[in-house]
Amino acid sequence: TAVLTFVKYPSSSNIVSNAPDKIDKIGVFGTGTMARMQVQFLKSITDCIQVVVWGRSESSLDKYKKDMQEIGYEVEVTQDPNNISCSCNLILMTTPSTVPLLNCSNLRPGMHITAMGSDTHDKQELESRILNQADIVVTDSLEQCKLRGEIHHGLNEGHIKLNEIFELGQIILGRKQLRTSEEQITVADLTGIAAQDIQIAKAACKALEAYSS
Repeated sequence: TAVLTFVKYPSSSNIVSNAPDKIDKIGVFGTGTMARMQVQFLKSITDCIQVVVWGRSESSLDKYKKDMQEIGYEVEVTQDPNNISCSCNLILMTTPSTVPLLNCSNLRPGMHITAMGSDTHDKQELESRILNQADIVVTDSLEQCKLRGEIHHGLNEGHIKLNEIFELGQIILGRKQLRTSEEQITVADLTGIAAQDIQIAKAACKALEAYSS
């Protein structure tokens, strides 16, 4: 299950992370497994190797930098969120924080944010007003986002309405366009759904069968 979790989030994130036509730098909040896999999965949509990573622990930041440099990334470390928002137009949120790390003052035109650390009702990585400022807000499940994730907080605080959000599936099926201008700010709130686990498990089984035959 843990392996599926680490795969499904990057897979979903890739669909929305190619929102900016040109990714200048990749900003990452967090230094754990998800923060590593997210960046590595982005190789399928961008050649960008410039990463700025935020963390609370200097030792964790140093280890992240060392590990990611060994596989070809150029990594800057910081404990100031502003250092990410001022230089990165693709930002990945992967922490279990219960206090917002990114605020409205950090937003700039053309920025895309994928938030996936807030997978319970009490976690929150983004100031809720960011959802009001964003041009497009995407989630993997409209039903689930009522109960947890960044959108859950935004709905409760009145900064966004459910009919202003659309699901990831609509993008995949081509029913919605993620952005129409490079100046637009986009946010994806991914809390993880069972359907993703099922599809990934099926793919893993098929791959195993092919390998065994």
